[in-house]
Amino acid sequence: MDTTTTGTAPTRSERLDGLPFTRLHRRLVLGSGAGWALDAMDVGLISFVMAALAAQWDLGTTTLSWVASVGFIGMAVGASVGGLLADRVGRRQVFALTLLVYGLATGAAALSWSVGALLVFRFLIGLGLGAELPVASTLVSEFAPARIRGRVVVALESFWAVGWLLAALIGYFVVPLSDDGWRWAFALGAVPALYSAVVRLGLPESVRFLERHGRLEEAERTVRSFEDAAGVEPPAATAAPQDSGSALPGPAALWSPGVRRRTASLWLVWFGVNFAYYGAFIWIPTILVASGMDLVRSFGFTLVITLAQLPGYAAAAVLVEVWGRRPTLSTFLVGSAVAALMFGNAGTEAAILGWGMALSFFNLGAWGALYALSPEVYPTELRGTGTGWSAGFGRLASILAPLSVPWLLEAGGNALLFAVFAGFFGLAAAATWGLPERRGERLTDVLGSPSPGSS
Repeated sequence: MDTTTTGTAPTRSERLDGLPFTRLHRRLVLGSGAGWALDAMDVGLISFVMAALAAQWDLGTTTLSWVASVGFIGMAVGASVGGLLADRVGRRQVFALTLLVYGLATGAAALSWSVGALLVFRFLIGLGLGAELPVASTLVSEFAPARIRGRVVVALESFWAVGWLLAALIGYFVVPLSDDGWRWAFALGAVPALYSAVVRLGLPESVRFLERHGRLEEAERTVRSFEDAAGVEPPAATAAPQDSGSALPGPAALWSPGVRRRTASLWLVWFGVNFAYYGAFIWIPTILVASGMDLVRSFGFTLVITLAQLPGYAAAAVLVEVWGRRPTLSTFLVGSAVAALMFGNAGTEAAILGWGMALSFFNLGAWGALYALSPEVYPTELRGTGTGWSAGFGRLASILAPLSVPWLLEAGGNALLFAVFAGFFGLAAAATWGLPERRGERLTDVLGSPSPGSS
């Protein structure tokens, strides 16, 4: 047990950092990851539903753009509000609530009777989804042992690929079956509403959050449960947690001296990654149909491209602990930029498939590294807010990207469209170098108290 910062008595956070990976860590990752996968399934479904509605409801590209973007408007609001709530009422509570909101809204979307109704339900889906993702990554990062924290959070993020793969399977096998196929797809997305009860009862609350709010007995019980699972005896004494002695800081603290550079860099990374990822992957099935493929063949190509996400996550999970967060993130973003350029100029089906898989591999590996890095940028008292507002700012790009696709396609076709996406990947890659590298370090608890060796 490393107690270099507190003498002979470790803090509860240090006790957690010194543990091996236990069955309780596994339960936390699987429990959070299942919700994460269901989130991804909801997001992925819209790309297949758009392609079906374009034919069934005779929707133009502008209307389809709004069907995609309105969900991201909800995600921008949800990420910002969810992060604030996570620092005030708890990570677990917000996680369960957001699962319930977007699960019910997805089920309601299956009953949409008009484009207007679908837009309302898509906004509500986004509201829950946007709040859930940064909250879940914050909760997992605060329990993961420091030496493998990045790998554990990337493992959590890899459930996104599982969810997107489920969406691709539903898109391939369910959506084309009938005119109501897209409705059945949304109905399947209502599963998270039931899962929210499991999350609420089964997952622990963050020890750092409990300490910050004076719930020390509950924090101690939680730490001891993890020590019991590891077969580790608790220490004779525990040092008091760091306390800023002040009320929780608000979003303005993200721009305080010593933090503002990190915030600006993190926001740029989130913006660039969101613009390129959602602009490309939401539209790929529709773009393939427009190129001459039938609906089923388009969905089949998208399914294969989606499979490449899994090895991308696996590579990132290893490299974030070998290279570090920043080198891994920037490398995968550069790879994404190259793959986007080549995909936009692909002239054969084999090239489309190959470069699409490369884009999927590098882009989702970058997402894994970004989620591993983001909670490490801020201290406990600002972690949920900082991660949530970064994600919320990024969602502004995910709103703009689908709306820009029709204009870019008209102006220069696929080559211009994917060149723009490559540019945003490049912007994000450059911005990563304004972020701290926290590989193997303890998370900080209070503003102005960096962990040993932090930058």
